Amino acid sequence: MKTFRKHLNQKLQSERFSKLYEEERQLAELALKIHGAREELGLSQQEVAEKAKVTQQQLSKVENGVNCNISTFLKICNALELRLDLGLPKRRRKTA
Repeated sequence: MKTFRKHLNQKLQSERFSKLYEEERQLAELALKIHGAREELGLSQQEVAEKAKVTQQQLSKVENGVNCNISTFLKICNALELRLDLGLPKRRRKTA
């Protein structure tokens, strides 16, 4: 019987699967950070949605990792005072 980890490692050998997996992993990570920030501030989804000028349903989708447009994402991040860092990963940085 194949374990999940072995199955995943096998699937990750595919370049296409690996790329899609990484995109979903990043989306889930962002969703968790947004949800965590909102809860840390003690705010409801409705309160953040009103501050961001989006619907509560849109915020819920973002927190659940459902793909959204960048404008909605930025409005929510701004409402939560989250800073976006788009720096290159260490493996892609050029050394001087």
